[in-house]
Amino acid sequence: MRRQKTFTPRPADIDRAWWVVDADGLPLGRLASEVAVILRGKHKPTFAPHFDMGDFVVVVNASHVQVTGEKATQKRYFHHSGYPGGLTERSFAEMRAKHPERVVEQAVRGMLPHNRLGRQMYRKLKVYAGPDHPHVAQRPRPLALNVRKVS
Repeated sequence: MRRQKTFTPRPADIDRAWWVVDADGLPLGRLASEVAVILRGKHKPTFAPHFDMGDFVVVVNASHVQVTGEKATQKRYFHHSGYPGGLTERSFAEMRAKHPERVVEQAVRGMLPHNRLGRQMYRKLKVYAGPDHPHVAQRPRPLALNVRKVS
């Protein structure tokens, strides 16, 4: 009986592509889950859960990302300085007004593995509030997401 060997990717097998995603009008969670799949490399046939096979993703227009329902006022972001009484809290509307990139970054980061491998994958995410980005030299291709825009 002939057995098939399990494919294990090697560093030479990595072929990283660059993708650009326009977040204008897209729901935050659905955008983040699609981007996390690309960062992990789950869209590739050579995917291995213990190896970073993912691509680079550039997200533009992060300031125009949408949420549904009452999340704009009820969703909270917490940050602690490490000192007693150092907990700060912001709503989604405040966070989108001050740091629109962090809204998308934190949503994607929560969908990646919470270990060294996840931190390595997270470094391939580039988020910009406006339509311009400095990664034109990498010739990123537009990524068509199967997500319906929030009206």
